[in-house]
Amino acid sequence: MATFTDKVIVITGASEGIGRALSLALAPQRPRLAIAARNEGRLNELMQELESKGAQALVIPTDVTSEAACKSLIGKTIEKWGSMDVLVNNAGGTMWTNFEDINDTSIFEKLIRLNYLGSVYCTYYALPHLKKSKGLVVAVSSVAGLVGVPTRTGYAASKHALFGFFDSLRIELEGTGVGVTMVAPAFVLSEIHRRALGHDGKPLGKSPLQEDKIMTAEKCAALIVKAMENRERLLLTSFRAKVGRWIRLVSPQLVDNMATKAIREKK
Repeated sequence: MATFTDKVIVITGASEGIGRALSLALAPQRPRLAIAARNEGRLNELMQELESKGAQALVIPTDVTSEAACKSLIGKTIEKWGSMDVLVNNAGGTMWTNFEDINDTSIFEKLIRLNYLGSVYCTYYALPHLKKSKGLVVAVSSVAGLVGVPTRTGYAASKHALFGFFDSLRIELEGTGVGVTMVAPAFVLSEIHRRALGHDGKPLGKSPLQEDKIMTAEKCAALIVKAMENRERLLLTSFRAKVGRWIRLVSPQLVDNMATKAIREKK
């Protein structure tokens, strides 16, 4: 039997990108997937794909910036299946603009609510059920949650917050049987970049990245599945991130230069 056969897994941000790819990557193991996002139409399309691959799927339209919606997401999952084994906090958004060029500071509140508080809310309501199952919490952060990245001040801040929260929670949960897996992707091909907020607080409408040069969501999802199966503490999805993490200890300026180069080259 596969690791996640019959396991109840909640995935936020499932309508596109990493969340969608992760749902599809897990489906052949025949889990029970509660897929959440704001776009109900895309979730319904995904449900059909998941079921064709052997999974059971439950569509729960959810805006994770609302605590009430997060509570409802977990409640509906438990109502449907009676238990919960994995929570994947994946929903998120980004920005692409220098701090001094911003003329709408609401960007920062939006990103904190979406990238950080949404994960806090979902985890808060899921935790009692995960303790019963000795389950797993997965948080999809970013390499930008470990280092500074130009043009991503608000995004990096929200992703740093995820690391602070979940690294602290992991210690609190010692002895409960609940695992915490942090995921820190570099650039991944996804709708998130087209929806990145510009200086005016509005979506860019097109990706600023060289999309043929960056990791696909499917490859990223395959790495996440393995990390989930092994209940890994931290997954870094790129060689640059793995090297940069250690270089930063002895030469932080070099890592700053690497981050600047990555943004400049958009890959």
